[in-house]
Amino acid sequence: MASHNTLPVAVIGAGPVGLAAAAHLLERGLEPLILEAGPSAGAAIEQWRHIRLFSPWRFNLDAAAVRLLEASGWASPRPTALPYGGQLIDEYLTPLAALPEIASRLQTGARVIAVSRQGMDKTHTRDRDTAPFVVRVEHDGGDIRDYPAAGVIDASGTWSTRNPLGTSGLPAIGEAAVASRISSPLPDVAGRDRASFAGRRALVVGAGHSAANTLINLADLAKDEPATKILWAIRGASAAKVYGGGDLDGLPARGQLGARLRRLVDAGTIELHTGFGIASLASAGDAVTVASLDGRALAADVVVPCTGFRPDLDMLRELRLNLDPAVEAPVALGPLIDPEFHSCGTVRPHGAALLAHPDKDFYIVGMKSYGRAPTFLLATGYEQVRSVAAALAGDREAADTVQLELPETGVCSSDAGTSCDVPVAAAVSGPSCCGAPGPVLVGFPTGLSHGRSGEIN
Repeated sequence: MASHNTLPVAVIGAGPVGLAAAAHLLERGLEPLILEAGPSAGAAIEQWRHIRLFSPWRFNLDAAAVRLLEASGWASPRPTALPYGGQLIDEYLTPLAALPEIASRLQTGARVIAVSRQGMDKTHTRDRDTAPFVVRVEHDGGDIRDYPAAGVIDASGTWSTRNPLGTSGLPAIGEAAVASRISSPLPDVAGRDRASFAGRRALVVGAGHSAANTLINLADLAKDEPATKILWAIRGASAAKVYGGGDLDGLPARGQLGARLRRLVDAGTIELHTGFGIASLASAGDAVTVASLDGRALAADVVVPCTGFRPDLDMLRELRLNLDPAVEAPVALGPLIDPEFHSCGTVRPHGAALLAHPDKDFYIVGMKSYGRAPTFLLATGYEQVRSVAAALAGDREAADTVQLELPETGVCSSDAGTSCDVPVAAAVSGPSCCGAPGPVLVGFPTGLSHGRSGEIN
């Protein structure tokens, strides 16, 4: 990495993977500059702190981050416990961000709006690999500054860019006009957002675990607020994928989620509408009318968009990227994570070699590295940044030797360029195996996952 002794490596995002990247860079003797758009580390997770993860603590902690924390006297949570998003913040990310080694290098309220090469746009080639990056940041209050960097690790995630409600990857007609009637993707229906749902008609759109989680929480709310009506619309002909394998699911918490949802639908607590591809939304007094492609219509007071997420690539327009045309992941990774062919556990371990782009020393990691694919594991992100930090430090052997421990499967190892078959049939099944705003099996909530075009397939 050019100029690594004088310029920092910019890390975009202070979520679990971004902070892990910083910890690995520090272990390698590199200087991180951590830029977080939100007011604190884990700001995106703060939006779903009420959601419980499928996976236990042992799969949600990064090794380098833990080494930093333990040196300060931090006590690790019980490895087998299933944390809530709030616990992931309070017991892990907040203490990690408060460490002097991290806090002195972390800027919050710092939204990256562009990344380029210093003195050249993407059309210029000569001396490109040796030119520093320039990271343009808009700080709270409107101040805009450019920061030079020797390398860039984009761990900004996908939470801020949800998929639209309409079909064909496009917003439904009228979707923008009724934005005030559309909630966040994972509302806290029993707590922070209770007033928006109690005694009202809620339409949940999507066929992933985020939809399942929200539907179950609404059903709990309806016990105390009987006037609450719960509608559920999915594009597919059946909700069987959401119900999952029940007790046969390798992640018990996920299996229990699907089984409970099935019971609520069978009991009539949740009104399921299948084959419901949304064509348009329109205001109807104090409510919204949601029309399907085949002419059906549903009336709701609030719509919950559990339709998945996609990467925000606009800030990277001046970089030379090589992305898979289908899932918008790095081109070498795309075919390995395509949700039509792979589940969480069938994706082999990978690192810097598969994440590289034509602009040398730039990497997209974490959920954003999977583009529109829903099969990302938090543990995968940790292995990605370990490898990337090694590559930036010039240790190709460590960068190319990658391994990943999965629930119920042991450790899968691979060096760059070789395939690795992971025996995960008992642990994961189907493209919605992860459960996160992007996903989650090893490390996100029991309610967040998305399909290629959304969760409504």
